[in-house]
Amino acid sequence: MGKKINLMLDKIDVEIIKVLQNDCRLSLDRIAKKLGVPKSTIHYRIRRLEEEGIIEGYHAKINFEKLGRDFLTITLVRAKYEQSYHEKVGKKICAIPGVWGVYFVFGENDFIVLARSKNREDYLKKLEAIMSMPEIERTNTLIVAKVLKEDIRENITF
Repeated sequence: MGKKINLMLDKIDVEIIKVLQNDCRLSLDRIAKKLGVPKSTIHYRIRRLEEEGIIEGYHAKINFEKLGRDFLTITLVRAKYEQSYHEKVGKKICAIPGVWGVYFVFGENDFIVLARSKNREDYLKKLEAIMSMPEIERTNTLIVAKVLKEDIRENITF
């Protein structure tokens, strides 16, 4: 049996997570000063949050428009039902370059696929990769006209 994980977060844990979500490059000293707790406490808490899998990694926020990847699409995918199809089809979709979000959902569709592309032609290659899978029944694509909010940071509270 795996290691028991204590998912109880207190106010300090929540504040550490908020600080790291806003700027994960802050030093332990600066985080400690900002929160008014000892540096050793910050070090211990961050290590525990990482070990418990609450903090899974640290990432840079990328401006995709400046990289020429601002053609954003949401594709709704209906797949043919079979045992464990969501794992099999999900892995195939996840492997398509430019796909950055794949969600298995309940309802009329089975997957929601979020992708970034250079342009319509680049996206059509991704769509063709999805539609050519024998497990796929149909797709429906939404093209994002304008991003009004895009922030993966959860606003957690205590």
